[in-house]
Amino acid sequence: MTTRNFNVRIDENLGTEASKILANYGLSPAQAIKLFFNQVVATKQVPLSFDYKSAEKQPSEKLLNAIRELENGETSTYESLDDFVKAFK
Repeated sequence: MTTRNFNVRIDENLGTEASKILANYGLSPAQAIKLFFNQVVATKQVPLSFDYKSAEKQPSEKLLNAIRELENGETSTYESLDDFVKAFK
C-alpha cells in the first residue's frame, strides 16, 4: 500500500490541548487523523460530533451535597419499600 503525507499547520496551543484529549482515548494525533479519514470514507460524510466521556468530568453540586449528607449521617432509613414510597408522597 502506498502512503501519502499530509502537512498541517495548526496553532500550538490547539495541538497541545487536542493531544491531551486524544491521549485519554489512547490515540496519537496521527492515529486520530487516520481514524477521521477512515470515518469520512466509510460514511461518505464528515463526522460532526464525537461521543466523548471525559475522565475529568466533575460531579454535580447536587451529587456532592448528597455525598456530604451521607458522610454526616444525615440520611433516612426505611423498614420497607412501601415505607420509602409513603415518605415521598
